[in-house]
Amino acid sequence: MRSVIFANGNPPTESQAAVRLKQNDLLIAADGGARACAALGLQPHVLIGDFDSLSPLEVESFTAQGAQVVRHPRRKDFTDLELALTYAAEQGSEEALVYGALGLRWDMTLANLLLPAAAHLQGMTVRLLDGLQEICLLCPGRALELSGQPGDTVSLVPVGGDALEVTTEGLEYPLHAETLYFGATRGVSNTLVGERAWVSLGSGLLICTLIHHDLQEKI
Repeated sequence: MRSVIFANGNPPTESQAAVRLKQNDLLIAADGGARACAALGLQPHVLIGDFDSLSPLEVESFTAQGAQVVRHPRRKDFTDLELALTYAAEQGSEEALVYGALGLRWDMTLANLLLPAAAHLQGMTVRLLDGLQEICLLCPGRALELSGQPGDTVSLVPVGGDALEVTTEGLEYPLHAETLYFGATRGVSNTLVGERAWVSLGSGLLICTLIHHDLQEKI
């Protein structure tokens, strides 16, 4: 099962969303992300958040079209995106694609990048999508599969400390159970040699960025 989540940041264009969306995806709008759905002609299955970014009339309109509304109080300990990801995990999603999680506010961007490190989300692959860029946080014990075209750029950046026993397959400069040191740039600007690559690590955290040179080639 896969969820596609629209957060209240930079929305995708219609062509960017069309490349990724599948018929059986669970569409979740995190508060103001519902407007991105509407702009793309999409009806979210679930609308979740405190709704400080949507008017009551907008919420009512989505409800009338069949959206399930999961309302939370405004004074809460979680962002709307974390609530949406938690809901997706609870529904059994093994993967979540997230639009609108990057760019508008650096505090939100940093928090969103690190959300997949939460214990209750580590069983789900979370991909943050922004234009031609795809960003994932890789935790130990999981292998991340990257899909693209030969020549697409892959960067691996350790956060919170050194990333140990990093192993890659399908990249121009492979790693074999090696260390990427926190604060160093060895893992930046690698490239795909085929259409798929895999990354795993023994301990630590890795931010994995995939930059597609031509998104339309993925259709």
